[in-house]
Amino acid sequence: MIALTVVLAVFVGIALGLLGGGGSILTVPLLAYVAGMDAKQAIATSLLVVGVTSAVGAISHARAGRVQWRTGLIFGAAGMAGAYAGGLLARFIPGTVLLIGFALMMIATAVAMLRGRREAVGAVAVHRIPVGKVVAEGLVVGLVTGLVGAGGGFLVVPALALLGGLPMPIAVGTSLVVITMKSFAGLGGYLSSVHIDWTVALMVTAAAVVGALIGARLTAMVNPDALRKAFGWFVLAMSSVILAQEIHLAVGAAAAVSTAAAGAMYLACTRTGFCPLRRVFAPRHVGAPG
Repeated sequence: MIALTVVLAVFVGIALGLLGGGGSILTVPLLAYVAGMDAKQAIATSLLVVGVTSAVGAISHARAGRVQWRTGLIFGAAGMAGAYAGGLLARFIPGTVLLIGFALMMIATAVAMLRGRREAVGAVAVHRIPVGKVVAEGLVVGLVTGLVGAGGGFLVVPALALLGGLPMPIAVGTSLVVITMKSFAGLGGYLSSVHIDWTVALMVTAAAVVGALIGARLTAMVNPDALRKAFGWFVLAMSSVILAQEIHLAVGAAAAVSTAAAGAMYLACTRTGFCPLRRVFAPRHVGAPG
């Protein structure tokens, strides 16, 4: 099972390197159900794996010029503060309610990613993003991430791409910086009470790092628009899993079937002139800033 865990960890790394997210959602089930770790040990080990892998992936993206450091560091610092506050607030909200709300938010985010945005003349340049806007977004994303305990990449990439105005490849690279900061902060909190099997953790981390390097190279070969859409469909699929676990299997199955049907219609839209989803997935016009 350890060998299988290491092999699957490569795909976790590819997800992080290629999509800029998905690490914690993929790593925790891998460690809990394949490696046989208890929940807290799996979460703590996941933070190590995701933190190291994201850092390596961020370096690869940075060398290719796909990291906006100023935005990433400010966003990450604000996200850490928001995550801490979210962790405190989560004590008063049932976990099931948090995850159901997160799944619904994932669906809305996925639709936004699939619709995308059309850049307008006079849009804010990447290096001119206001610090206040970045801090506000980081706090909100961190707050939600702290509430649900996972899924940072699912929130960071859309925030950077759709709200922060970063092109998708740069949003992916920058998100890895943010995820690294939040992962190591969370790991520090767990180490005081949770024992980590460092042998297994380092093996899984090394495998995930290999995957992240592969994912970072693949990013340069993938069309940004196609990458954004693939990310959106991936988020939709993961939301079905959460709904199945937190509400009922039938609800998750219905969501999965709906996603599959929407995917089929979306594929038809790209190959025929008839498109019943044209209004849903049509790119939104973005006006120039005031």
